[in-house]
Amino acid sequence: MKEEKFKVINFIRELIVYTDTYLENFPKKDIEIKNRIKNLSYDLLEIAYKANISKEKKASYIDEIISKAKVIDFLLNLCYDKQIINLKRYTKFGQKLDDIVKYSIGWQKTIYSNLDNRA
Repeated sequence: MKEEKFKVINFIRELIVYTDTYLENFPKKDIEIKNRIKNLSYDLLEIAYKANISKEKKASYIDEIISKAKVIDFLLNLCYDKQIINLKRYTKFGQKLDDIVKYSIGWQKTIYSNLDNRA
């Protein structure tokens, strides 16, 4: 379980680095979307650290990670539709978000499995 937690954080870190690198040339009229994506990415990191610390709220923090990752995906899809980012970048972002969601779900299953084993 410990390994998954850190994998999620590493995937979020990769997303932040990728976001900083590949979302620099945004049209002024769409700069709010860029800022929202960046802020949500940093929010993901903060929530992942909270999930690592909190025993009582861990599952709800992981739910929040998954939901924020899906909002980022929606915003990136909007950027792709508006032709702000190309298909290659959209796909790369999608892979990073898929990794975050996949490992978060695995982390959550581990938590629920541990709870079931105690009962």
